[in-house]
Amino acid sequence: MSKTLAIDTSSFVMGLAVTDEDKILGEVTTNIKKNHSIRLMPAVEQLMKEVGVKSKELDRIVVANGPGSYTGVRIGVTTAKTLAWSLNIPVIGVSSLMVMAQTGRFFKGIISPIMDARRGQVFTGHYQAQDQSVHLVKDDCLMMLEDWLSYLKTFNEPVLFIGQDVEIHRILIKERLGELAHFALGTMDLPRAGELARLGNQQEITQTHSFVPNYLKLAEAEAKWRETQQEKSELND
Repeated sequence: MSKTLAIDTSSFVMGLAVTDEDKILGEVTTNIKKNHSIRLMPAVEQLMKEVGVKSKELDRIVVANGPGSYTGVRIGVTTAKTLAWSLNIPVIGVSSLMVMAQTGRFFKGIISPIMDARRGQVFTGHYQAQDQSVHLVKDDCLMMLEDWLSYLKTFNEPVLFIGQDVEIHRILIKERLGELAHFALGTMDLPRAGELARLGNQQEITQTHSFVPNYLKLAEAEAKWRETQQEKSELND
């Protein structure tokens, strides 16, 4: 038997699951604007206690490794790596967008998970359903939504948009894609940690020390700092 702890804090959603092979022993999902760094470990300990699994029984830890909230992704990945290191078990990263996309597994067409990245940009990817799962067609990316919609329109296929940030962009999506645009029900928008565990269990194990998150962009503060340093460098040349 193989037991997995899955952790997702890549957005406002905090998702946790403990699985045994393909059976979900317990799963927790919250969608509230509270600090993941304070809530995560107590929630992990409570879930493990309720399902009767001790930390030493875990075989691997799976974490949503971005893209998404810079702080959220960092908290999830740091916690997962620390736990994996202390337990001497592997940590496996799965795209946060791929986890979101899984709820569209029976949709016949393109599946596009959407996470807002501000200033008209979105984190997204091109996915397609196959064999009761959703597979990546085009790598996850950070793009202007207008450019992404132009890309999708070239396929002339129905597109299912998934994610709670879709509502922010619904009007523009409808304007650009018209009848090709389909929207997931609100109950389908939140990623499930049970799906995260399933996807992670299918992936190859990587070295814990070399595992890094996939931010797809710098945190805004870091980007501004680099921009300032570049300007100073140019002035000194």
